[in-house]
Amino acid sequence: MTHSTDALFTPFKSEKLELKNRVVMAPMTRTYSPGNVPNDLNVAYYERRAKGDVGLIITEGTCIGHPAASGYPNVPFIYGDKALAGWKKVVDAVHAAGGKIAPQLWHVGSVRKEGIEPDPTVPGHGPSGMVSKGKKRCHEMTEQDIEDVINAFAQGAEDAKRIGFDAVEIHGAHGYLVDQFFWGDLNERTDKWGGDYVARTRFAVEIVKAIRARVGADFPIILRWSQWKQQDYAARLVVTPAELEAFLAPLTDAGVDIFHCSTRRFWEPEFEGSDLNLAGWTKKITGKPTITVGSVGLDGGFIDENAKGFANAAPASLDKLMDRLAHDEFDLVAVGRALIANPDWTKTVRDGAFDSLAAFDKAKLGELV
Repeated sequence: MTHSTDALFTPFKSEKLELKNRVVMAPMTRTYSPGNVPNDLNVAYYERRAKGDVGLIITEGTCIGHPAASGYPNVPFIYGDKALAGWKKVVDAVHAAGGKIAPQLWHVGSVRKEGIEPDPTVPGHGPSGMVSKGKKRCHEMTEQDIEDVINAFAQGAEDAKRIGFDAVEIHGAHGYLVDQFFWGDLNERTDKWGGDYVARTRFAVEIVKAIRARVGADFPIILRWSQWKQQDYAARLVVTPAELEAFLAPLTDAGVDIFHCSTRRFWEPEFEGSDLNLAGWTKKITGKPTITVGSVGLDGGFIDENAKGFANAAPASLDKLMDRLAHDEFDLVAVGRALIANPDWTKTVRDGAFDSLAAFDKAKLGELV
């Protein structure tokens, strides 16, 4: 490290959210919630990062109250008395440690396979029955299905606000349900829920509007979105800045407050002719605060191309990140694997103790510390 990290530790203030610094804990699925209820291990896990001075914690994906929302075992839910009581303990612990926290509201869509809890007979749901390009496997969503899912997202947000969360994030990335509506390879509908890349934003727009109606004007709504998909790392929803502007306009108008722009490597430019990354372009176009993410503080992308899973990585310089943050390319920085390996990553970086940072070992995914 040769650059100052001061920009990372300046307070953040937007119209609806104030944070003590620019560090965000990225949402990372950990599957440590048997019965789909957050437990004492989850409480301690998030509390430890809050004590480490993370400005905003975004939880692992937490499934909304729809039968096909869950795609993996032991993932926490954001509905039902027991799950909400478990999340209330997490929220209270994070607040007591001086942090702020938002749940990531999640529906996996066609990624779901039969046999997954809570009802193993329920198939995956998708906009047009597609699980990947050219492959139909799941239930094609009806108008009633779409209405039910929109209401489930809104109820999850309302309950999150009620138990004390500071914001909510909609998971609209990585080839899960909201993103499946965005993505032309999976959304072949010819009704009002399909169409071109702008028309395909309608599902997300209606979710944002429904959430806003439940939580009021002052509660922050974050949308996480991505070009890449777990089904296709090279996928792109838009290919030019003009297309990006048209894609983002209805989402901004619907009431998204912060865009969480998921990339696999934050330093990669989004379009030719500019060094701006996806978060940089999104901020430039919308004027909204953005969160950048993608291998922050590590020397390699987070996915092992061969194993298609988290990849080991060593600590790396933050100089490029600091340059971009100091020039207001984006507002907030989400840290993922580095915060699994180093719960005190924020304090360690602030104190300049870079030599003490541990590498990320994917074996740590089998632990919750």
